[in-house]
Amino acid sequence: MFDLARIGKGLPVANVIDQLPSHGPLVVEAPPGTGKTTLLPPAISNVAGKTLVTAPRRVAVRAAARRLAQLDGSQLGDRVGYSIRGEHHDGSLVEFVTPGVLLNRLLRDPELAGIGAVVIDEVHERQLDTDLVLAMVMEVAALRDDLYLAAMSATLDAAALAQHMSAQILSTEAVIHPLDISYHPHEDRAQGTREFYRHVAALADDHPDRTLVFVPGAREVDLVCSALPDAAPLHGRLTNHEQDFALNGDSRVVVATTIAESSITVPGVRRVVDAGLARVPRRDAARAMTGLVTVSEARTSADQRAGRAGRLGPGEVLRAYSQADYQHFQADITPEIATSDLTGAALTLAAWGTPRGVGLPLLSPPPGPAIADAEEALRALGAVDEEGHITDLGTRLARMPIDPRLGKALVTYGSGAAPTVAALAEGLGGDLARTRAPQNQVKRLAKLVDDSPAVPAGDVIATAFPGWIGKRTGNEYLLAAGTRATLGVDMGAPEWIAVAEVQLTARGAVIRAAAALPGEPAELVTEETRASLEGGKVRGRKVKAIGAIELSSTPVRLTPAEAAEALGELELHHFQLSDKAQSLKHRLDFLHEQLGDPWPDMEHGDYSPEVMAVAEGSSISKIDMYPALQRQLPWPEAAKLGELVPERLEVPSGSHPQIDYSTGRPIVRVKLQECFGLAASPEVCGVRVLFHLLSPAGRELAVTDDLESFWNGPYQEVRKEMRGRYPKHPWPEDPWTAQATARTKRRS
Repeated sequence: MFDLARIGKGLPVANVIDQLPSHGPLVVEAPPGTGKTTLLPPAISNVAGKTLVTAPRRVAVRAAARRLAQLDGSQLGDRVGYSIRGEHHDGSLVEFVTPGVLLNRLLRDPELAGIGAVVIDEVHERQLDTDLVLAMVMEVAALRDDLYLAAMSATLDAAALAQHMSAQILSTEAVIHPLDISYHPHEDRAQGTREFYRHVAALADDHPDRTLVFVPGAREVDLVCSALPDAAPLHGRLTNHEQDFALNGDSRVVVATTIAESSITVPGVRRVVDAGLARVPRRDAARAMTGLVTVSEARTSADQRAGRAGRLGPGEVLRAYSQADYQHFQADITPEIATSDLTGAALTLAAWGTPRGVGLPLLSPPPGPAIADAEEALRALGAVDEEGHITDLGTRLARMPIDPRLGKALVTYGSGAAPTVAALAEGLGGDLARTRAPQNQVKRLAKLVDDSPAVPAGDVIATAFPGWIGKRTGNEYLLAAGTRATLGVDMGAPEWIAVAEVQLTARGAVIRAAAALPGEPAELVTEETRASLEGGKVRGRKVKAIGAIELSSTPVRLTPAEAAEALGELELHHFQLSDKAQSLKHRLDFLHEQLGDPWPDMEHGDYSPEVMAVAEGSSISKIDMYPALQRQLPWPEAAKLGELVPERLEVPSGSHPQIDYSTGRPIVRVKLQECFGLAASPEVCGVRVLFHLLSPAGRELAVTDDLESFWNGPYQEVRKEMRGRYPKHPWPEDPWTAQATARTKRRS
């Protein structure tokens, strides 16, 4: 048993520890600095037995374990331990782990035998592995009544999380002292220039109080530290000794990434300098790539960073942005599952027996296109079959503590690839042919595969990420995936490179980690016939290429069958539509949007006869698409097309103005007098018609989809103004009645 009074002395969360329920599930709501990570795990262990605690970063895992062991008065590795990639210390009562370590443990032992409780910390950060772990442990807890599950959050909506988990809530308040917040904007913040980071360094310099500086990534940490005489870096790529120095040393300034927002506490801080930026993963489906993007932080993150200055007493916060910038920050963090590459997550889901996450209680479902792309990548690796079920190779890759693409490269080449794979797994940048990963990580990975001689770094990276092979074109590199990127690595200017990390910046894609290739990777060269439309006619080329990188191109004459196959992705928007065809498409698009099936998505219909006509030599601009659109209509429902989406609207004057559906809603432009007697706005498929009411001269007087409100209100002002200008036209006081309609017809 832990001595909670001794461990919790001086911690705000100690004031509510006696309210801890005897069983889960539980949501703990506590701001950073309240001591929840220190006191809640031993308290839950006293109730439930051996407790696993996840923290989102390795430095946070190590710091939390050491802090608890110190307060407990025990040796690390006795009652308290931790497990991170490549490092393990036993803990008989509490063990801190990263979410990735717990994911691997769950796949090996889905019941978590011998574990009495799981505490998932920093749920509010919405990291992908944390979301997966929470959902998977919720399933385990549903089968094991004795498993105590707790989720801890600093900012997430506790009520919503508790409802999701069917959990109780334990809340505590932090003692935050007054903060003096000032704003110091710089014009280059969005571009992240060296001048901006010199500005950040200047804000942190020359002050006696210990200052914590927040910047988006390791590169920016180094930039700021290089401009300060007494600064210690703190980020995930540092060695254990370097991280300990930042946390326990006496440097006047600590320059950190988001790691210091809530995961760990830097002691002695009374002053915060915030660059207002964060580095997050972003999936770019159009360019078939995922990279790290520097964006403005969320307001919740800005508030957490500021709060770090007010834990010990009144504090000072210097924000390197304007108050208007703060107001325009998004309210909360975007979940990684919505923006990240999901290849590793999809493999975990398949290994757990829930392909695509179906039935798994995830806080946010994975986006359909992203999970489909991930499954396609896994099929290419041989990790899942056509139905998405995991293969023997997939099971092996899922149990490796690395991305499945790196795992496949390691299996392919053997232990000779371990140094490069370890460097990639550690997120090391630069020229990876010269980068050295920690030896303990290299040895750990080498043990997972057969022995083999050393393998060039470029070959390993090209096997793991074939879409990121690049060829130099001027001052840029064209990647096989189709993206152009500049080289941000000091490695000369080789003609061919294999890229491991791309950062998407305001100035475009920048390569942050790569290795040179001796030449074009011949094994990835494909030869295919490609077709393009030139002057409305199809033209053929025989192309040798590596993805989007064309190596040679020769004009060829295509047979109609070859041309049709090459034009297989030709869709409706490639054709020119007559006004008649365009009007029909707009009506059908509206029906599809409002009613769904059986009304089809016209953009993706069957236009193979028209494609074949182009393949046989017809000009695409001469093909009449009206019959092609009619062919897509569902029968017998199409018999009611004119009734469901009429082309024209009958108004009381007897005219029939055309209805325009091009904006996705029915719109009519009509002279105001023609609508006298129309008391209320008509509807099409439940959507009100939007009227553009015109003067006798055709000028717009009003826009409304609520004629009743218009007649009873704004019309009277319009009437006053228009009667004198157009005295020969009727302007009745009662425009909605039948008598008004009759008067209008007599006058006209």
